[in-house]
Amino acid sequence: MTRRLVTVSIFAVVLGLTLAVPVPEGHAAGEQAPAASTPRYPTTAEEFDELFKKVSNWGRWGKDDQIGAANLVTAAKQKQAASLVKQGISVSLNHPAMTDASLDNPSPWEHTMNRGFSTDTLKISYHGYAHSHMDALCHYGYKEHLFNGYLKTEVNTEKGCVKLGIEHMKTGVLTRGIIIDIPRLKGLPYLESGVPIYPEDLDAWEKKTGVHIKSGDVVFIRTGRWARRTDKGPWNLAERAGLHAMSVAWLHKRDIAILGSDASSDVRPSQVEGIDQPVHTLILVAMGTPILDNCDLEQLSRETGKRKRWDFLLTTSPLTVPGATGSPLNPIAIF
Repeated sequence: MTRRLVTVSIFAVVLGLTLAVPVPEGHAAGEQAPAASTPRYPTTAEEFDELFKKVSNWGRWGKDDQIGAANLVTAAKQKQAASLVKQGISVSLNHPAMTDASLDNPSPWEHTMNRGFSTDTLKISYHGYAHSHMDALCHYGYKEHLFNGYLKTEVNTEKGCVKLGIEHMKTGVLTRGIIIDIPRLKGLPYLESGVPIYPEDLDAWEKKTGVHIKSGDVVFIRTGRWARRTDKGPWNLAERAGLHAMSVAWLHKRDIAILGSDASSDVRPSQVEGIDQPVHTLILVAMGTPILDNCDLEQLSRETGKRKRWDFLLTTSPLTVPGATGSPLNPIAIF
């Protein structure tokens, strides 16, 4: 395969320099692009800490802020998003409840019918890699701190989170949603495990579709995880496609409100020494951006592809459980 050198900007705000990285000229449908041979910033814990500081939103909305980047969903943004509804067609982004244990679902939904079969009980441990859910800002910490500099030991208690809990999102989310469909970009049904998504992929999607991400948007990254699972079965949790850490600077620059994906956003292995989930850490802890994990983006991919329309009204609401680190939810895209 012929290769050419493409100079990839590693964001002036991060490094203030550029790096020449070999990138394939192209590949046929169904062929996975090989991973870049040159290491991408950040690769070490020290470089990761530099990036953390660059994308930090600590103090941006005040020292007592509880919702982070969700503040970007203003009244004006909601009115603008509502105007995106043209046909009144809704698409659920919730993956059906998985009730069977498997390699990628160690904590299945428990559904029990009660006496008389007119009531039932649901039980779920929703964090992980199977169930569609929202991560609250108290879910993830780094170096003993949560978003906005709160000490994790003072916030996360046996009775729940005293700050940054999911109840602060109780009014729900109504804003513009955008899908970034990387398999469609590359002419593939899905990405294979371990394939990273770099800033140039995100740039290529904006160029291809003409849709530009703006402040207050919810961005969904499709890797094709559920299509791959249908084709190949449950997947190894240690290896999955997702965003490389350097893509977080790209998202920060565009001021997104919430990040969603069909897995957990992070590529694994992470490619950052000593940091298991750098994207989760940067998005939740540094940027204060809630995350929507394990969304089912397959129907959304089909609908957006059919319409050649990549933005939509996105609405979703978590359960109001005081002190919870997140919530199961059913995001809805409306065209």
